[in-house]
Amino acid sequence: MSRLGVCFVGAGGAVASTVIAGITLMKKGLAPRIGMVTETDLRQTLSCAPLDSMVFGGWDLRDENIYEAAIRERIVPENLLKKVEPELRAIKPWPGVVSPRFLGSREGTNVVTANSHREELEILSRNVKDFKATNKLDRVIIVNLASTERHAQVSDVHRTVAAFEAGLQKNDERISPAMKYLYLACKLGAPHVNFTPSLSKIPALEALAESSGIPIAGEDGKTGQTLLKTALAPAFQVRQLRVDGWFSTNILGNNDGKVLDDPESNKTKVASKLSVLDEILGYEVPDHQVHINYYRPRGDEKEAWDNIDVSGFLGERMQIKINFLCKDSILAAPLVIDLVRLIDVAHRCGERGIQRQLSLFFKAPYHREGERAVNDLFKQNALLQEWVEKVARRLRAAV
Repeated sequence: MSRLGVCFVGAGGAVASTVIAGITLMKKGLAPRIGMVTETDLRQTLSCAPLDSMVFGGWDLRDENIYEAAIRERIVPENLLKKVEPELRAIKPWPGVVSPRFLGSREGTNVVTANSHREELEILSRNVKDFKATNKLDRVIIVNLASTERHAQVSDVHRTVAAFEAGLQKNDERISPAMKYLYLACKLGAPHVNFTPSLSKIPALEALAESSGIPIAGEDGKTGQTLLKTALAPAFQVRQLRVDGWFSTNILGNNDGKVLDDPESNKTKVASKLSVLDEILGYEVPDHQVHINYYRPRGDEKEAWDNIDVSGFLGERMQIKINFLCKDSILAAPLVIDLVRLIDVAHRCGERGIQRQLSLFFKAPYHREGERAVNDLFKQNALLQEWVEKVARRLRAAV
């Protein structure tokens, strides 16, 4: 059995520690294999990497091992964590890169010590190469699960590969940690998933991914409130119910919520969540609001409220109310596993650049210049199924 390495940016965070603990439990038959689309018929159809083949590593700004991180996050029950304690304690994150310009409310203690962008990248590259050699891995995937960075816009340093690499040489402060990890993936030939809303798919790195032959997917995992939004909005569009306003608010008390307490990080996240409605409905919703509030007592158990105002026959006004009490990381973890397996399939099939068929998993799915993002959940699923059929035909022909 070939071995697949998964390197998480933010390995000690809530989502990554839940993924690692969850798969370790599943490998030992201590947890059910549910909630993942790649544990359906897709697994055999696409020859997805077995969960037993996965080996985990990665970077974090905290130096706790994964057992300590999972205990701190309090998502996976402690009695289950105890059953895989040795395996989780054996995984300790490598120091990560950080930038005061892009860091919100959190300071790091487990940080790469380097004098330049290039030196940082050399250290990160050595981490991955050592990880691959030590664990006798056949291939590696990099997944960004780090905290949301402050809002960034594409500027001249981001537009071409030459400009970006010149920026690296000059230690340009507009090059964020998220961008460095995607650049690292391109240089190592490793597929890359950006599960965060942080800006990394810039023109320079999109072009570099194509030329390096790696598939990329992102951004911002679609876990709870936006999942429901992209399922309900198509129903309103089909029935010609006019959406006059959509008010969404969230409270959460995990580290993600704490980081989003920073206004510029919050701006990045809200922009991602706001992007879905107009494309689905075909018109601008004049009063579409999204609010995210840090509320410490709630921890990872997020609560999302939606109020939807619609107009129907004769212009009569109606309202719809939704209250979704969810567990953020429990919703996110299986999506990460699916993305790892699917982007690995894409890479093994020789696909490169933006993987539009993975739009199903994201709030702000990657799309090429001149294309429109597909946000309708059902159209996204159709894209995935079309790709699955194409890959399945290719695999059958190769037998």
